[in-house]
Amino acid sequence: MAGGLKEVRERIKSVMGTQQITNAMKMVSAAKLRKAQNAIVQMRPYSNRLNRILSNILSNLDGDASTSFGVARDVKNVLIVVVTSNRGLCGAFNTNINKEAIALIESKYATQHAAGNVSVQFVGKKGYDYFRRRFTDLKFITDHMHLFDHLEYEHTSVVSDKMMASFAEGKYDAIEIVYGQFRNAATQLPTAEQWLPVPKMELPKGEKPSKQRADYIFEPNQQQLLETLVPSILSLQFHKCLLDTNASEHGARMTAMDKATENAEEMLKSLRISYNKARQEAITTELGEIVGGAAALEGN
Repeated sequence: MAGGLKEVRERIKSVMGTQQITNAMKMVSAAKLRKAQNAIVQMRPYSNRLNRILSNILSNLDGDASTSFGVARDVKNVLIVVVTSNRGLCGAFNTNINKEAIALIESKYATQHAAGNVSVQFVGKKGYDYFRRRFTDLKFITDHMHLFDHLEYEHTSVVSDKMMASFAEGKYDAIEIVYGQFRNAATQLPTAEQWLPVPKMELPKGEKPSKQRADYIFEPNQQQLLETLVPSILSLQFHKCLLDTNASEHGARMTAMDKATENAEEMLKSLRISYNKARQEAITTELGEIVGGAAALEGN
């Protein structure tokens, strides 16, 4: 019985230590989440509006003005950008993004996958670790896997510029980004978005097409503006996806560590009950032995 009590005490001590670690990680993630959430909340309305303007402009081009970023062509070579975190302990966050990417490859780009024409670029170590254990027929690009270590626009825009150059040169016919869209600390949605070519403006469900074109006044001229505006908006969209995933990671980790701390508390309650029961049984047994011994001495 003494050995059992010692084992339970050691388990209680171990669980208390784990609880302190998970609680500390929860507080660290909460502090990081506040900063990351502010960044994406401030960026998203601006980015979404620019994206709508871009889609609208490319859907209503006239004259000789054009840009290769809005031209859809036969899709032979595809680049999938998988944006995950570098670290784990954030629940199913990374797994959900990886599964979304796999579903995209196996459904939308199944033909290209069978032909061996699908490349996967990783931003975040967890995506690469997941894919390299499961696929040998995909082309992996790991040049920017640690981009989250330098999450400033001047660094992320370098990566987006390289991808735009690859698309313009014809190396890829379509580029999709799979990332974690931040809703709140408890909700992160794995999302796949077509980055290039820029999707055409879609009408809301049930709305009939209008003959009226978007009325934009271009200064100095349409072509010069497209050459500057389109790459800038695309770089901003890519940066927004990274900020979304960054905030989602911290939200998922804070939620996971909060749940782990609660589970540790429940386990401590159960262990303490077991310890008290074992202790009471030991005391009762000892008292019974003492009383039995005293009775035996009186009988003699």
